[in-house]
Amino acid sequence: MPTLPVALVTGANQGIGLQIARDLVAHGLTVLVGSRDLGRGEAAAAELGPHAQAIQLDVTDPASITAAAEQIRRDFGQLDVLVNNAAISNTSMKPGQSVEEYAATVRPGTVSLDEMRAVWEVNVFGVLAVYQAMLPLLRVAPAARIVNVSSGVGSLTRNSDPAYAQRVNFGPVYPASKTALNALTVAMAIELEAEGIKVNAASPGFTRTNLNGYSGTQTVEDGAREAVRLALLGPDGPTGTFSHATLGHLPW
Repeated sequence: MPTLPVALVTGANQGIGLQIARDLVAHGLTVLVGSRDLGRGEAAAAELGPHAQAIQLDVTDPASITAAAEQIRRDFGQLDVLVNNAAISNTSMKPGQSVEEYAATVRPGTVSLDEMRAVWEVNVFGVLAVYQAMLPLLRVAPAARIVNVSSGVGSLTRNSDPAYAQRVNFGPVYPASKTALNALTVAMAIELEAEGIKVNAASPGFTRTNLNGYSGTQTVEDGAREAVRLALLGPDGPTGTFSHATLGHLPW
């Protein structure tokens, strides 16, 4: 049995994932820095100190996911926190192209199905694959927590309001992948509610990361805050919610 609670953060070698990992280490957890490129993960873990450890994890590769779960089982025997952070926004945005310009190329009537599949493979199916592989380890932990890093742009309620400023950018690639992730969050919460495992979705807000070409308006410290709070929920904390650090609960 581990002496410290163990957390796995996917996509943790940079951006919000790295900050979530840093904050969880500061809260006394052993953090597994999930990274497709093990070398980059090891560099990030070295930066975080002795309670961080890199683990090779490509959420689109079943063999990689299986190997990571087996490594965690062998080394720790359980998993206390799973933060599904790994995500991509696109595969075809051209250099210098704005989010609005890219969004105009991925309307439902014209979007490339290959583009949609590539993003959903990471943001939706990758999350579910990691969840399924890690679930036996989470069930062994005394009070496991799952946090899915979503986005406010995936809110159907917000995007159904003509006054919502980001509505023009809603489309079937990144925004709808986060809508689907929100649906997975509810389904997971329902599945695990009787077991006391809490599952929640966090919206970081528009954070300066590689995901948006560093055009965000928030720091990674701001962006990580809500995911960290949800990862550390006590027994009276909620499950099946969607929230932001300063805005509170968000509509699905």
